[in-house]
Amino acid sequence: MKAIIGSEEWCSFSELGLPAIKARIDSGAKTSSIHAFNIQTFRRNGELWVSFEVHPLQNNRRTSIRCERQVVDKRSVKSSSGISETRYVISVPMELGEERWEIELTLANRDSMGYRMLLGREAMTGRFLIDPANSFCMGERSSDELQKLYARGDTVRSGLKIALMASNPDLYSNQRILEAGEERGHEMVFLDIKQCYMKLDAKNPEAHYRGGKVLQDLDAVVTRIRPSVTFYGCALARQFESMGVLTTNTSDSVIKSRDKLFSLQLMLKSGINIPTTGFANSPMDTNDLIEMVGGAPLIVKLLEGTQGRGVVLAETKKAAESVINAFKALRANLLVQEFIKEADGKDIRCFVIDGKVVASIQRTAAPGEFRANIHQGGTASIVKITPEERKLSITAAKALGLDIAGVDIIRSKNGPLLLEVNSSPGLEGIEAATAKDIAGMMIASIEKKLGWKKVLGTPADADPADTES
Repeated sequence: MKAIIGSEEWCSFSELGLPAIKARIDSGAKTSSIHAFNIQTFRRNGELWVSFEVHPLQNNRRTSIRCERQVVDKRSVKSSSGISETRYVISVPMELGEERWEIELTLANRDSMGYRMLLGREAMTGRFLIDPANSFCMGERSSDELQKLYARGDTVRSGLKIALMASNPDLYSNQRILEAGEERGHEMVFLDIKQCYMKLDAKNPEAHYRGGKVLQDLDAVVTRIRPSVTFYGCALARQFESMGVLTTNTSDSVIKSRDKLFSLQLMLKSGINIPTTGFANSPMDTNDLIEMVGGAPLIVKLLEGTQGRGVVLAETKKAAESVINAFKALRANLLVQEFIKEADGKDIRCFVIDGKVVASIQRTAAPGEFRANIHQGGTASIVKITPEERKLSITAAKALGLDIAGVDIIRSKNGPLLLEVNSSPGLEGIEAATAKDIAGMMIASIEKKLGWKKVLGTPADADPADTES
């Protein structure tokens, strides 16, 4: 008689060192999948193997187990979002209740999904009946039990010492970067920009942190400087650079990106198209400024604005005059830019790391809004960018000297146009939409620049000359 299982069950893989992992039981899916990141292939005795790490517990990225298994196949699998990707396939014994049998698993990053594992019908055929109204028919696991099971599973930090220099440690993006570094075995330190200070000395420059702590043993600093502290944050980044510490985005590149007018001028110099833009200092030039960009409707942008703040759509010439003159009365510097109607409230965010677009999403404005912004109720979805858009993104980041950048593009009838380049791009929207480990890619970039490599667990069996990556 077949055993009955629920819509979710606790499984285990003793040969992978995973005593408990919660699986979603999905008879609608053919294949089974397990969460995996830091996936690396290598050869052992002439056979292709894969090394990967697993977060076995949901909403817990600090508990990490490293696994190795021989690769049995590579398959193209379509995710729930409809995107096909090639995944490695391993075969391993699984325990569920009193049953133990060999199943095939595809390796995929499931950090943004509801479960660390999905058990498909191919692995269950002939073994179980599913009662979707029940859960954990084969037994529940308590929090205390899970803590004991994985007490040995925390990542050992034997790598680099990396500081994240930012303002808010609780921000999603900052949390992800800290977690990603810890996952890869590094010591991560959060530095509040306002709590740092420096000693200028030709022979012995120093950076200090609150309480008098000298920051002298850092390998790298991830610079995420909010606009309100650009001057001081860049001064600190410059100090670390003078000390020989690697910064992910240099002080010079951040300064260029924060000056919207200068950055647009650099874009044009690099051959990148932008919406027609006007800039003036005197309120006497308002009418000519409006006509310069094709008249209303038009966009008015504060030079110091960020994340959609300080951006106004003026639908008529009278409204444009009122907004421009009001801003100028406050002595605020602003840009006037043509309104691209055919964009229909959508833009594209391309995430660039070291001259490569690693992810891209389309952002759609919330109902009643004209500008796509996920901070103001907009939505994000995966988008396939064109070769022209890819080239534009890479060129834009390079023009400003940014190793890490969020490049915003708008599609017009005349081709892609650059809106702006962000030197501290957010991770939440793009990681959720693409299910990619962008934070991990940022840490990997630091590793590559510093020549740091994580050593595989069984070097005696592996041939270093025959390693794939």
